This record gives sequence, C-alpha cells and structure tokens, in this order.
Amino acid sequence: MTARALATISAFTLTFSLAASTTALAQVGKSLGVVDANTASEADLATMPSMSPAIAKALVAARPFDNIVALNTFLLGQKLTQEQANAFYGKAFVHINLNTATADEILLVPGAGRRMTREFAEYRPWKTWAQFDKEIGKYVGAQETARLAQYAFIPVNLNTASDDDILSIPGAGRRMVREFKEYRPWKSQAQFEKEIGKYVDAKEVKRLFRYVVIE
Repeated sequence: MTARALATISAFTLTFSLAASTTALAQVGKSLGVVDANTASEADLATMPSMSPAIAKALVAARPFDNIVALNTFLLGQKLTQEQANAFYGKAFVHINLNTATADEILLVPGAGRRMTREFAEYRPWKTWAQFDKEIGKYVGAQETARLAQYAFIPVNLNTASDDDILSIPGAGRRMVREFKEYRPWKSQAQFEKEIGKYVDAKEVKRLFRYVVIE
C-alpha cells in the first residue's frame, strides 16, 4: 500500500473516531424529531399536534418551564386533554434529567410507561449515553432506546464539559461555550447565576442551569 493511501486511511479513521467521540460525549439525547419546548419558535410550535396559534403564543409567554410536569399543567390549563398533550410531546418536550427525574416526569415521556420509571432510576447515576444504550437496550432494543434518549439529558459537568457537551444544551450556542469555560473553576450555583447573568436574563440562567452540574 502506498504512503498516500495509508495517509488517506489514517485521516478517515481519525475523522470517524472524532465523530464517534462527539456523539458519545453529547449529554442531551440526540433528537430524532423532538424539539425543546422551551426554545422552539412560536411559529414552529403552532404547527404541532394539538396546538393553535393562541396556545403557542401563550406557551412562549409562559416559558421557560422548569420541567415537563410544569408544561403539562400549563397545557391542561389551556383546555387540552391529556391525550392531546401527549400528542404534542411527540414533537416537543422539556427534557427530563435522567439522574433526578420523578416518576411523574418519566411517565410523560411518550411510550415510557411504569417500567421506565423503575429502570431509569435503577441505574443512577447516569454518566454517559453508552451506559444508557447498554442498560436500557437490555429491555427495549437499540431503536426504542434511541427514541427514549431524545427526551432526556445527563447533566454536563461545568468544569470539564467539552464544547460538544455544552452545544448539546438547547439554545446554548457558541457564546455559552465561551462563557461556561471562561469562569472555570465553577464553585456554586450562585457563581453561575452571577456570571452567566451578565449575558442573559434570570429566566434563561435558570433554564441553562437545569442542564449542568458542578463537580
């Protein structure tokens, strides 16, 4: 094999490895079509099942929702039935924290059911999606495991998170990659609120803090 061919293979292998690493590190489940209800545009929300322009507008005004139970309460208050709310969750959701989600939160994940309230809790603390794939895949297979993952997140460690970890947080963007890294080492939630609060309002600080942990 020529040196040129070897170099090509090496470059391909490196690219593949980096891509695989990025997928493994991202701490918010990969979307298979479900968007974050706290950051989706009003126009997009209005096109989703059970939505109307008026409900979409009210939803955006009420954001951010601290968790999916809060969003569910809001939608029922808008006179949607639980079945209509569930249909909406097939397209938009507020991610659950795999390490802290209550049974009520897990039960709102479409198709999760009582079994996943047990399995999600049994394997805590969750550290990686590889762990999730392995453990939950025992019960439902790879395709269903991937579908469930898009409704959840594993908190990113503010002091060690990679760029890709941070970018997986809905609405974070490159600016928060810079800011999250600039103020390391992080010591407390109060420090996070002070420093990130320089760039976004208090509601957005609170929303972002849902996705992180300080270790």
